[in-house]
Amino acid sequence: MTTATAETGLIPEPPGVAEPAGGRGVPDIVRRRLATLDNWLNPHSWLVTVVVVAIAAILRFQGLGTPNKLIFDEVYYPTDAWDMLQHGVEWDEARNSPAYVVHPPLGKWLIALGEMVFGNTTLGWRVPAAIAGTLMIGILIRVAYRLFHSVVLAGAAGLLMALDGFQLVLSRTSLLDIFLGLFVLASFAAMLLDRDHYRRRLLRALEDGARAGHRIVPWWLLVSGVLFGLACGVKWSALFFLPFFAALALAWRWQARRSAGISRPVLAGIVGDLGWGALGVALTVVCYLATWTGWFVTNTGYFRHYRADNGLSEPPVIGALLNLWHYHLQAYTFHSGLIKAHPYQSWPWQWLLLGRPVAFDWSTGGSCGAPSCAREVLLLGTPILWWSFLPALAALVWFGIARRDWRAWAIGTGVVAGLLPWFYFAVRDGRTMFSFYVLPALPFLILAVVYVLGAIMTPPGGTAAGREGSDRQLIGTIVAGTYVVLVALCFAYFHPIFVGELIPYDSWSRRMWLGGRWI
Repeated sequence: MTTATAETGLIPEPPGVAEPAGGRGVPDIVRRRLATLDNWLNPHSWLVTVVVVAIAAILRFQGLGTPNKLIFDEVYYPTDAWDMLQHGVEWDEARNSPAYVVHPPLGKWLIALGEMVFGNTTLGWRVPAAIAGTLMIGILIRVAYRLFHSVVLAGAAGLLMALDGFQLVLSRTSLLDIFLGLFVLASFAAMLLDRDHYRRRLLRALEDGARAGHRIVPWWLLVSGVLFGLACGVKWSALFFLPFFAALALAWRWQARRSAGISRPVLAGIVGDLGWGALGVALTVVCYLATWTGWFVTNTGYFRHYRADNGLSEPPVIGALLNLWHYHLQAYTFHSGLIKAHPYQSWPWQWLLLGRPVAFDWSTGGSCGAPSCAREVLLLGTPILWWSFLPALAALVWFGIARRDWRAWAIGTGVVAGLLPWFYFAVRDGRTMFSFYVLPALPFLILAVVYVLGAIMTPPGGTAAGREGSDRQLIGTIVAGTYVVLVALCFAYFHPIFVGELIPYDSWSRRMWLGGRWI
């Protein structure tokens, strides 16, 4: 019988490992199975992190105030954010009354922070998005380093996201989705840290001869709950990740106890698993409600006193929560009934194929040295990168089955959580959707590509022993490096339509690879 190592390849599992020896006599096989990444302070990994994040920041902050106007849905969120600074809640200036909005407040409060510093300007309302997009890349690098234990692959993950036009455009536009993607990825990163923490404490308990898993406080799992509550405070679609992340956390704990040789690993710690999980969810709810603080502490929010206004009792605290619940029901009704046609709407099965990108801005004015000019901000993923997602996902499933590699399933879980629910709603009621809904799944899609690059670079046994292994590693490294270079060249070619650069119309037209689908 065999079991997958924490890295690559397979190692034999000795028969009869049911209960490891107490004290320091923990079998080596158990130590290997519970191994974690301990060299987080590796200076090379942090150097790569700093360099790639710096590149990402330059790309996201340079010319951030262009176009110097509201584009696409910026007509909503920066305006709401500015009103929240004045009134504490979203406000309808025309009617001088609270505005009815259907997204939670946190993303708009984050935009408001930029407006507090730089004013109600394009720079003011876009700086928070640029910061969020840059932080997202930094977190992805550290997640990739934890997953692959490779400075090269971690740098590749960050670089691929830094050179993705889709993430770039959303990092330079004052929409909510970049904040949603940041908090979802940060929540997953905290789960990874909790996985390591649990396995280290479990091994320590075995070494000390204590009851395995007893009184292990999952601090990072609780942090993940807090971050997930913030994600929900940006957009409700974060909830799609909840059952998948919860199942993943439980599976990691069960697998850790199984690796430790604990009999009945599922039942052995089920009370603690469910108890700590419930506490994590409670923290999610509390943090989500905290994002509504402006609504709670004022008397002017929409539906703030719905019960009192309709002759119903409104006891302290409970009444406010009931009013907020009514608000949520009305917002849910709006979302579930949103089927109005839009020229840039698209379906989930089109997203990874770049079947219908969103034009955030378009104009033909100005001088570019040609008879006719064009300026566009197009929400388009870097094509070579995005068209490699589907092959990478197919390979990910294969490696997950063949190698029984937990990393493949962890990455795949994030992809499924970010995509599958949208397929369900598209088929069920045909609600209006846009390609930017896929952003929270983007880090996991990039990790899938990097996982496959790592498999190409690594000989079957996980080492480069012998000439054959060295040749395989050299060829794989060249292939992976060539791929990253091609993505970079593709990004550079499309960069003008990511940032709204004025170019000749013919030059713009040549970039419309899929013709009318991209226009």
